[in-house]
Amino acid sequence: MDPLTHGLVGATAAQSGADKDKLRPAAFTGAASAMIADLDYYLHIPSDPLFNIEIHRQFSHSFLFIPIGALIASVLLWWFLKKYLSFKELYFYSLLGYATAGLLDTFTSYGTQLLWPFLDTRFAWNLISVIDPIVTLGLILFVGIAFQKKDKKYVWFAGGWLIFFLLFGWIQHQRATTSAKNLAESRGHPIEKLVVKPTIANQRLWRANYISSDIIYADAIRTGLISGIDIYEGESAARIIIEDEFSEFESTVMYVDLLRFKRLSENFLVRHPEYPGVIGDARYSMLPTRLNPLWGVKADTTQTESHLPFLYFRDARDEVREEFLKMLLGK
Repeated sequence: MDPLTHGLVGATAAQSGADKDKLRPAAFTGAASAMIADLDYYLHIPSDPLFNIEIHRQFSHSFLFIPIGALIASVLLWWFLKKYLSFKELYFYSLLGYATAGLLDTFTSYGTQLLWPFLDTRFAWNLISVIDPIVTLGLILFVGIAFQKKDKKYVWFAGGWLIFFLLFGWIQHQRATTSAKNLAESRGHPIEKLVVKPTIANQRLWRANYISSDIIYADAIRTGLISGIDIYEGESAARIIIEDEFSEFESTVMYVDLLRFKRLSENFLVRHPEYPGVIGDARYSMLPTRLNPLWGVKADTTQTESHLPFLYFRDARDEVREEFLKMLLGK
């Protein structure tokens, strides 16, 4: 999730364990602690662009790291809050806030390594977008009132607001997944792998990607609030098989990086239709029906011992936004 939502959820968790007279410092502690987990975003190795992609949502978001992350947060916050909280209280509220970071991210897409270092699996439940203004605004309202009035009742309202949207997202995800499976079956496509996730800032328009016979398909599925499903059939493209297409470069840095990117992309690899040499993550595009990847790596076979550059391809033209809104509104 975005940093603001992380902070609000962390504040809610910390306030839930605080007495009335400690609600304000607890909220500040929980919010700051929850956001500290995302400092891994700033860990870079300039010569290895994929390092940052791999390290994000890894150790700092794992269950095992929660007590350590909370301790780091407590030490950093002690100088600001020692007049209001004992170190024991500060650590307790930091623990509650920090614990929400990895779990909240798991409800979104991309994946979070909750069980690192025992498992390097990235868990992604795809129930809510990384940015959802309705969820965030409700949390701002309830957390803000609880902070202002020192009334714990509004802390429970904030928690209920979040849980409601997560449950709603689960229901919508199940409906979209069933529709995606039915669509593939109607085409006569046996599904090898399927990913269904919400598009930006909503839980109504979903992107469905599946692989069948080494072809990747992208479709948009609009789920009504109560009933009704609209399907917008999209593009398809051949899946890039690194082991076949780049077998002659095995053991080179380029080849190893391609395998790293394959794993990060869950094997949903396609060539970017507009940028020669770019292999992108087919799960992400500005439009749910398109296979123009939002990001990818450029494989240059003349520089096989150099790490691959990681590139972004955002297209926010008016026509792209208009097409997205049409699908979102069911037009």
